[in-house]
Amino acid sequence: MVIKAVGCLLILILDVVAGVLGIEAQISQNKGKHVKVLFFECKEPSHEAYRLGLAAAALLGVAHVVANLLGGCNCICSKEEMGRSSAGRKLASGALIVSWIVFLVGFSLLLTGAMSNSKSRATCGLAHHNFLSVGGILCFVHALFCMVYCGLAAAAHWEDKRMRRKEAAAHTNREEAPRVGDGHPVAIQS
Repeated sequence: MVIKAVGCLLILILDVVAGVLGIEAQISQNKGKHVKVLFFECKEPSHEAYRLGLAAAALLGVAHVVANLLGGCNCICSKEEMGRSSAGRKLASGALIVSWIVFLVGFSLLLTGAMSNSKSRATCGLAHHNFLSVGGILCFVHALFCMVYCGLAAAAHWEDKRMRRKEAAAHTNREEAPRVGDGHPVAIQS
């Protein structure tokens, strides 16, 4: 239990730091020289924005790996399994799917924003939108869904364990109950 709490805190810290780095990278990029005319813009790359964007993407990736390891496998792979699953397990699977989507979009935006600053000379083209800041904001969203996923996964694991114990106890009680023809006397009530 303590390990899961420390893991959740680690995920939260990694995602928050990644979000702040993404936003700082955008601020650094915006400080660079650039000229914008309609949809076209020419800008000087910012090495600091490049480093901050890559660091944010790396931290987001580490947070996602930790969340998936901490939450365990909560996949629902078939309709039968979906029907048998508890509500908590279904919600955990939904949170896992959303966290993957947020991770993929945020990671892609952070890398796109960082790579646009990796060149050594000015580039001109379509205006680059705020990839780094949007990626940074998605890091915060990722933290939220990872916290939800880890909490629901732990609750679903506990619920599954409780149900297995209950089923095992019911199975044991059925085996111990005397049956007609077992050689045990059975009282007949009228």
